[in-house]
Amino acid sequence: MPPLHTHHALSSAPRTAVAALGPVTLVVTLAMTLACGDRPARDTAATARAAAPAPRVIPGPAATPPRSPDRWQARFTTSKGDFVVAVERSLAPRAADRFYELVTIGYFDGTRFFRIVPGFITQWGIHGDTAVSAQWNDAEFPDEPMRTPNVRGTIAFAANGPDSRAAQVFVSTGDNRKALDRQRVFAPFGRVVEGMDVVDALNAEYGEEPSFIKIVRQGNAYLRRWFPALDSVVTARVDSTTR
Repeated sequence: MPPLHTHHALSSAPRTAVAALGPVTLVVTLAMTLACGDRPARDTAATARAAAPAPRVIPGPAATPPRSPDRWQARFTTSKGDFVVAVERSLAPRAADRFYELVTIGYFDGTRFFRIVPGFITQWGIHGDTAVSAQWNDAEFPDEPMRTPNVRGTIAFAANGPDSRAAQVFVSTGDNRKALDRQRVFAPFGRVVEGMDVVDALNAEYGEEPSFIKIVRQGNAYLRRWFPALDSVVTARVDSTTR
């Protein structure tokens, strides 16, 4: 099994009315109709633009990462339904802190589940905006001891070598103790406590076909064009916390 990649129409007037108008009158009337009839549409469009919320700005990594609560939950609303991740900071403090930062800034919103191997892993976390991805893709943080195995339902950061975890995460959909634990870089920091059936139902038809490099360079535009049926994160938010 390959490593878990992280790198880097104008309506005519009634016929009787038109017949009653001379050429000049008709032109003037039509001009007035167009002007008056078009204004509400323009005004409506302008109002809609003004009322639409501005896109959320995703900042880069904080110089001093926020500390994760000792125990907290993140709810992922996806194109297939919701699942909830319960985080235990004591399992992997650095990972818990980074995950907390990513969730609180809305980083995962709109990301695609781009790598799904049934019975192995479901992976996501490359941002669809290439400018955002450029800030986070190389924001690597150090490894830490593994305190719990990679079994079904656990969540950990993806890596492609020592100290290479950044923003991509995966949920184990099978028992991965033999496949992952011996590498000592995939330290679980929580597990799915609700909605594992949703994780299992995410579209796996493309397997490992999407190119990590192309996602980083082209963002969601690449995935929309070549892998349009991929499921995605709609929102990811802190659901509850416990100090």
